[in-house]
Amino acid sequence: MNTGLLYAACMLIWGTTWLGIKLQLDALAPEPGVALRFLCAAALLALYCRARGIGLAFGARLHGLFALQGLAGFCVSYVFIYHAERFIVSGLVAIGYAASPLANLLLARVLFGAPASRRVAVGGVLGLAGIALIFLHEFMRVTLDQTLLAGAALTLAAVLLSSVAGMVATRYHQFGVHGWAPLAWAMLYGGAATALYALAIGRSFAIAWSPSFAASFAYLVVGGSILAFGAFYALVHRIGVARAGYVGVMTPIVALIVSSLFEGFEWTAATLAGVALAVAGNAIALRPHALGFASTSRVGALRSSNDRPST
Repeated sequence: MNTGLLYAACMLIWGTTWLGIKLQLDALAPEPGVALRFLCAAALLALYCRARGIGLAFGARLHGLFALQGLAGFCVSYVFIYHAERFIVSGLVAIGYAASPLANLLLARVLFGAPASRRVAVGGVLGLAGIALIFLHEFMRVTLDQTLLAGAALTLAAVLLSSVAGMVATRYHQFGVHGWAPLAWAMLYGGAATALYALAIGRSFAIAWSPSFAASFAYLVVGGSILAFGAFYALVHRIGVARAGYVGVMTPIVALIVSSLFEGFEWTAATLAGVALAVAGNAIALRPHALGFASTSRVGALRSSNDRPST
């Protein structure tokens, strides 16, 4: 699958998973929901790897990286973001994830000493401004109180942890490890850690079953977890985690389109201007000659001459 299709898959899937999450939260608390989602995804991926003859055996050092990726990306960050939506409007959550490229760029600079790409930075600022403009009407309705601060803190922490998960994937990609097998292990570690936490705090795993819950859960497991994260980490391997992070800028725009179809969201001049800015930011950052740190890092390129991209 080419890079454009991988990028589109992430945007389209993650731009619609909010519907599934909403239905899931009606039937199950956040912690058990996150745990079951990623444990089921890990099991399906493991079965797929076995069927395709993809090896699942790795050394202790790599398992340490998979566990760290799972804890950051498939455990704590998801629990934080589910709870953040209890406190703040979706626009503030979206603006947090629109900052993903800038967070990734900063972390790559700090952790790997990677040279920052001006084009990626400029694109990130434009994307952030565009999402802020889109959700301006929601920002104007909120007041600065403890609830808002709690939601904002949870969102910020979730964005940073997601970026950390991307950096961990970057690290094992440098060892020539990528594809479905490491993703299966990371989801297993993340789902298991979330399940243990849910049990420790007394969360019930009893599910209020319904056809809508079953359909939404299947979509979150197969689409929102396996396919979307598979595509995203293939992007990380190909173009670098900062530029792959632009999925976080465009996903809220897809969500707006879906919301206009199902919830009657009304488009305004500010919305259209914000979409234009976000798209412009992506176009600037993702132009082919905008190398970023994906191919110039002093610690090694994410895609070496001996590696093939995962699909």
